[in-house]
Amino acid sequence: MGRHFREELEQLNSDILKMDALVEESVAKAITALRDRDPKAAQAVIDNDTRVDEMELVIDERCLDLIARYQPMASDLRFITTGMRLNGELERIADIAVDIAERVIFMAGEPLLKPLVDIPRLTAVAQKMVKMAIDAFIARDSAIAKQVLRLDPEADSLRDAIHKELVEEYMIKDPSTTPRAVQLLLIARFLERVCDHATYIAEDVIYMVNAEVVKHHPERL
Repeated sequence: MGRHFREELEQLNSDILKMDALVEESVAKAITALRDRDPKAAQAVIDNDTRVDEMELVIDERCLDLIARYQPMASDLRFITTGMRLNGELERIADIAVDIAERVIFMAGEPLLKPLVDIPRLTAVAQKMVKMAIDAFIARDSAIAKQVLRLDPEADSLRDAIHKELVEEYMIKDPSTTPRAVQLLLIARFLERVCDHATYIAEDVIYMVNAEVVKHHPERL
């Protein structure tokens, strides 16, 4: 039973990595669609979301099945339940990619208000945080997870910079730019939410590895 249980945990790892790959691809393609002003590419992101939803159900079923059949204890139980929570966070990130893609379609036919500079930077931070959070889970490494949490202020700063520029340099000076500015504001907000979900994953990983609750207690880092 021990060998079979370990093999099935490895399969869970594999499934989560596949889910993560789908989600990261969705975010990247949504931002590429924004950069290229490509509503067809944005629609492809929306259409692909069903694959993520299906994978989420597969992983949830696997986790529940492992708990029911093996009744794991301590660290193994924390690993499986963390996998379930992580799975849900990844699905929410995929939903955010869809939100971004919908904004791209909404803006189709209109020129971008300004060159994209800080939004790609925020995207890079978000992608880095998600990847590191998943790596921390797979490696059961709380040190990597804590690095994810330390990146969150950078994401907040970039979002604030985007908000400040769009409001002060465009919306206030020329109210006619407001509809296009609002779309970019929303996209920045969506990307910051991706970073939030990465921090939730990292917090769960720290609990999984160390049985230490850092959620709502940043001083414990």
